[in-house]
Amino acid sequence: MKRKNVKKIFSRFPFVALTIILLFLAFVAAILGLIIVSDLAVAHYFPGAEPYVQFLLTALAYLIVFITVMHAANRDMVPETKIPWILCIVALNLLGVAIYITFSSHRPSLRARKFYRELGASSAPYEKRTMPREALHLKMGRWASVSEALSTATPSAVQYGGTSTRYFPSGEAMWPHLLEDLKRAEKYIFLEYFIIEEGEFWNSVLEILEEKVKEGVEVRMMYDDIGCMGKVRFDYYKKLREKGIDCVKFNPFVPVIANVHNNRDHRKIVVIDGKVGYTGGLNLADEYVGLVQPFGYWKDTAVRLEGEAVRSLVVGFLRHDSMQKRRVEDFSPYVPASYDVVHEEGLVQPFFDGPHPLYGRHVAEDLIINILGAAQRYVYITTPYLIIDYRMREALILAAGRGVDVRIVTPHIPDKKIAFALTRSNYMALIKGGVKIYEFTPGFIHAKMVLSDDEVAIVGTINLDYRSFLYHFENAVLMYRTSAVEEVKADMVSIFEVSVQQSEADAKRSVVWRGICELAKLFAPLF
Repeated sequence: MKRKNVKKIFSRFPFVALTIILLFLAFVAAILGLIIVSDLAVAHYFPGAEPYVQFLLTALAYLIVFITVMHAANRDMVPETKIPWILCIVALNLLGVAIYITFSSHRPSLRARKFYRELGASSAPYEKRTMPREALHLKMGRWASVSEALSTATPSAVQYGGTSTRYFPSGEAMWPHLLEDLKRAEKYIFLEYFIIEEGEFWNSVLEILEEKVKEGVEVRMMYDDIGCMGKVRFDYYKKLREKGIDCVKFNPFVPVIANVHNNRDHRKIVVIDGKVGYTGGLNLADEYVGLVQPFGYWKDTAVRLEGEAVRSLVVGFLRHDSMQKRRVEDFSPYVPASYDVVHEEGLVQPFFDGPHPLYGRHVAEDLIINILGAAQRYVYITTPYLIIDYRMREALILAAGRGVDVRIVTPHIPDKKIAFALTRSNYMALIKGGVKIYEFTPGFIHAKMVLSDDEVAIVGTINLDYRSFLYHFENAVLMYRTSAVEEVKADMVSIFEVSVQQSEADAKRSVVWRGICELAKLFAPLF
């Protein structure tokens, strides 16, 4: 047996998965047990009136089921999630009701929501105000409305000038620049990642972080607990704390029956002294910089910001860090009072997204749909997963229908077979609607990008799937006519050169395969 497979078997992930399964089975057994006990109690205490009591209890059960179905049908949630929940409730009766009540909400707790509002109020003074509407429209033309909608959805997404942008078409290209910037840190370094894994890439970063701690530089680190399962030990944050790094695990897994475990921190952020920032699809693990190739060539991208827009990354990180630590701190020591003059003509708009109701809208999905609506010539998208809802599918098809060249690049070699099957199951409807689908033949494309009309680009952490749009905490950067937009365009052209366009014949599979995919698509929005 390969060493990697042995490591997976004895990692924390299988034990957590088993814990979840056992907890769910215990939950189902408890509900069924209550139903059986109630039936026995009726038979024991009301032997003569048993038929009437049973009739009343049955009628009450159906009434509860009906009310729950009506609640699910009228609830403010993504329509695609309603049908599977209604099927679950109707098929499983009171057990379905119990499952719906327990698992249908991905909302953070009331306490978390209240604290998040407090953080928003306390951190608002450190965020720049949105550019005046007249100036924005003069600067961005038709794209101003797209930018305005983003600022309305999440007020921290403001437009910045005075920011240089540099795009990296691969992890290998970004790696040495990141290390050099870390070495130049004088005051602080913030890192927030979904995945870190011990290996040459992370170890090279960690070595510099340790040196900086010794020099008196403040280093903070946040990584996602479930994202790092099987990558580092469950108590790895303690090891980093021993090195002087202020480290926390985001949303640590605890064995309780709840759906908040789906609210993961999928963000990737580095901030250095409040003046330099990085984001993109790259995690801190060796496959992201080409040192290992489990799925062929791993294509990923990142963007480096220097200047005023880094302010948003500072405040965004501190707000998330404070939320996890449940403390409100003074942000002023970390937000630079002024920035060096940077000669960059375009605008940069970093933004953050997360689960409802911490975020009032589906920020990232709305932004992509608005770009599709404003585009005149083309929209190019790269995503490792294409598991979309109805309104995103229709937005893609509507844009293609009015003559916009809409292209989506997905992997040819998958990292997750079920996600790959779901991705391919969306090809046929999109292709018939005029959308062009390409598969990246060298391997797995993990880059999450949108490019339109040589003018706007998004680089960040957002996949075109339910998890990114509904459940995860995400971040990205919207750029308008910056130097990085031109670099994204050049890279997109090179991606198409090594990708194969999919046809209806390619999308058509066996009847059994299509049936399995349709069933999986039905329940995909729930997870």
